[in-house]
Amino acid sequence: MTPVVSNNRLSGEVSLYLRQHATNPVDWYAWGEEAFERARREDRPILLSIGYSACHWCHVMERESFENEDIAALMNALFVCVKVDREERPDIDHVYMKAVQAMTGHGGWPLTVFLTPQGRPFYAGTYFPPEDRGSTPGLPKVLAGVARAYSDQRAEVMGSAQRVADFLNRSEDGTRSPTQLSRESVIAAVDGLTGIMDAEHGGFGKGAKFPGATCLTLLLDAERLASSADRAYLMRLSLDRMASGGIYDHLGGGFHRYSVDRAWRVPHFEKMLYDQALLARVYLDAWRVFDEPRYAEVVTGTLDYVLREMTNPAGGYYATQDADSEGEEGKFFAWTRAEIADVLGEEAAALFCEVYGVTAVGDFDGRNILFRAVSVDQLAERLGSEGAAAERSIARSRARLYDRRSRRVWPERDEKIVTDWNGLMISTMAAAGKQLGRPDYVGSAMRAADFLRGHLIDDGGVRHVFAGGQARVDGFLDDYAFLGRACLDLFEATGRREDFTTAQFCARELLLRFEDSARGGFFFSASSAEPLVARTRDMFDGAVPSGNSVAAELLLRMWALTGEEPYRCSGDGILRAFGGEALASPYGGAHLLCVLDRSYCGWATVVIVGSGAGRSELERAARESYHPEVAIYSVDDESASWLPAALSDKHSVEGEPTAYICRAATCSVPITDPAELAMGLRGKRA
Repeated sequence: MTPVVSNNRLSGEVSLYLRQHATNPVDWYAWGEEAFERARREDRPILLSIGYSACHWCHVMERESFENEDIAALMNALFVCVKVDREERPDIDHVYMKAVQAMTGHGGWPLTVFLTPQGRPFYAGTYFPPEDRGSTPGLPKVLAGVARAYSDQRAEVMGSAQRVADFLNRSEDGTRSPTQLSRESVIAAVDGLTGIMDAEHGGFGKGAKFPGATCLTLLLDAERLASSADRAYLMRLSLDRMASGGIYDHLGGGFHRYSVDRAWRVPHFEKMLYDQALLARVYLDAWRVFDEPRYAEVVTGTLDYVLREMTNPAGGYYATQDADSEGEEGKFFAWTRAEIADVLGEEAAALFCEVYGVTAVGDFDGRNILFRAVSVDQLAERLGSEGAAAERSIARSRARLYDRRSRRVWPERDEKIVTDWNGLMISTMAAAGKQLGRPDYVGSAMRAADFLRGHLIDDGGVRHVFAGGQARVDGFLDDYAFLGRACLDLFEATGRREDFTTAQFCARELLLRFEDSARGGFFFSASSAEPLVARTRDMFDGAVPSGNSVAAELLLRMWALTGEEPYRCSGDGILRAFGGEALASPYGGAHLLCVLDRSYCGWATVVIVGSGAGRSELERAARESYHPEVAIYSVDDESASWLPAALSDKHSVEGEPTAYICRAATCSVPITDPAELAMGLRGKRA
C-alpha cells in the first residue's frame, strides 16, 4: 500500500531548502526553541541536518534516507530532528561545521550533527548512505549506535560534548601573540601557495578542485611585489583550464561549483552567486594584469549570465541554481552527440563536437559535458584564414544549442536575496562596468544596492536575507563587511552620495556590533545575536573570503577616504590578530594576505577633478596598471560639502583636469600630465 504523503512542519517555512523537505516522513523542526524544549522535556538527542537548496548530495541523502519510511521512523523514534538552511543561518553552520571538522578531520554538506538537548555536538559526519558502503556506515546503523550511546553511555557522551564545546570556545578565546609581519613574509607565503599548484592542469592540489578565487587574487597581487615567470605561468594555466573546462558553462556562461576531477572536466553542476562574483572579478583583474582579451570574454559571459538568469526584476541577485533537474544531476547541461546533430545539422555539428570534445560514447553517463578541446589558437593554426569563419560558426552553434537547452526542464532556482553574496556581486558588477565600459553592469549594481537599502536595511541594522517578501535574520559580519565594501566600489563607479553613506554606516556598525576590542578582529555574530554553543571569530576563507579580511579592507579603505583613525586602528588590529595564521596557512588566509599586501603598497585615492577629454585621459592613466589598493574617483570642481576628506576641496588647475594622489587626508601636488600620474602611482607602489 502506498503511504499517504502529508506535509510536515517545514511546509510553512520561507526557505526553499526547508520546503524541499516538507513532504518527508521525517518529523522535522526548523531551528528554534520548540525543538530544543522538546529534546529537554523528553531527554532526547537532536539530529541536526544542515544543507542548502542547490546541494546535489543533500538531494541524494534526502531521496535515499529522508524519504525512506523505515529510516524516517527510526529518526522520529530516537531523535528530535532539526533541519537548517546554511545560507539563511550561516552562524549555525559556522559553529557546527567547525565542530565536525574538529571531530572528523573534514567537512561538507549535507552536514549531519548529533547534539545534546543543550545544543552541544557529540557525534557528527556529512553524507551517510542508507546502508553500509565499504568503510562508511549506513545511516540506520549510525542512528541506532548514537541513540544507544546516549542512553547507555551518558557520562561519556556528555563528557565528549563538553570537550567539543570547550574546544570551540577555546579556539575563539585563546590569546594570540603579536606577529611580526613583513612584505617578505607575504612573498614567502605566496611561494608556499604556488608549491601546491598543479603544473599540468592548473588549480590547487591534484584531486577534485575548487577554483580557489581568493588564492588566485593573492597570486595576482603578488606580481606587483615580486614578479615571477613560474607564478605567472601557473596562474594563466589555471585560468585557461578553468575557462575551457567543463566547470564553465560554455552555452549559458557562468561557473559550476567545483570539479570532481583534476582536469576540470566534470563539475558538480550547482551554480552559486558568490562563485560568479569572485571568479568574474579574478578574470577581470587577470585581463588587466596579462592583457588577455579572452579573460574579458569570460567576465562578460559570466556577468551576462547573472543579468539574464540570476537577477530579480526589482534589483538584487538570486542565490543559487540547482545541480539537479528531473531528479538527475547535470541533466540540464549535458548532451548526446545525436541531440547536437539534431539541432545543428551534421556539418555544423561535426565542427562543434570536435571543438567541444563531444563523442558518441560521452563522458557522463552516456552524455557529454561540453569543454573546449580545441582552443581558438589551435583552430586558427589548423584552418588558417578559415579559422575566423569557423569561430563564427561555433558561436552561432552555441546560441542555437542554448536556445534548445532553454526548452528543457530548468534546474530549480533559489530566489532568496542574500546580503553578503549580493555585496560580492555588486562589487564585481561595478568594477567590471567601469573597466570594460559596460554601463549596464554599473546600472545593475546600482539597482541591487538600492534594493538592499530598500528591503534589507532598517533602524535595526542590516538583515541577512530577503525571501518570501520579507527581510529575515539579523545581519552577520559578512553582511556588513561585504555590503560596505560593495558600496565603496559602487561609489567609485558612480559618485552617488547614498552609496558612500551606506558604506560609512556599515563600517561604523561593524565597530559597534562585532569588534573584539580586547584582542582585535571581529566576531561572526553581533553582540546582540542569539547565543550558540560558541561565538566564532573566523579568519580563514571558505566559499567566500573571510568576513574579517573583508572588514579589514573596508575599514582601511574608509580610513584612506576619510582620515578617521578608528578605522585604521581596527583594520590594522585585524591584520595583527590574524596575520600570523594567514601566513602559516595561505590557502585559507589568502584574502587576508591580499589586504596585508595592499597595506604594504599603501592604501590610496586618486582624485581627478575637472571635465573634458583631459579628464578621460587621466582616468585611463590611473587605470592602466593593476593597483587594487588604489581607489579612483572623478569629481566636479564644485565638490559638495558631504564628500569625504580625500575628495573634498580639490580643484582643477587653470581649468585643466587635474589629479591628486591621496593617502588619508594627505595629498600630492596637483598633476595634469597623464604620464606623470602613471609614474606617480608606480612610485607610490615602490
